[in-house]
Amino acid sequence: MTEWEFAQNDPSEQLAKLHFFSVTKSQENGDIEFQITIKEFVRSENRSMRYFAQADKQTNQSTAAYTPTGWGSDLLKALSECIRAIHRFPYEGPMPDNEGG
Repeated sequence: MTEWEFAQNDPSEQLAKLHFFSVTKSQENGDIEFQITIKEFVRSENRSMRYFAQADKQTNQSTAAYTPTGWGSDLLKALSECIRAIHRFPYEGPMPDNEGG
């Protein structure tokens, strides 16, 4: 157990350390940057679910909007699962070259 984990007094507090990443998805109509936040929970009933990753943008918006996520027993597993989820469907929101007008 690392020092910061002792700050949690009650498991219902769900104390988590945040990790931030960025990944670029290349598509025909431009590159899209996704920011990924990973929560490293102090305690989890299921050790395989200690890390939770979530992207800041949805994909597949015109059919069934999907927020890419990933779970894992370690940071790499959660991050890799989230990146795979980002690539699963196209990003259909505003593209960088269309944002100015």
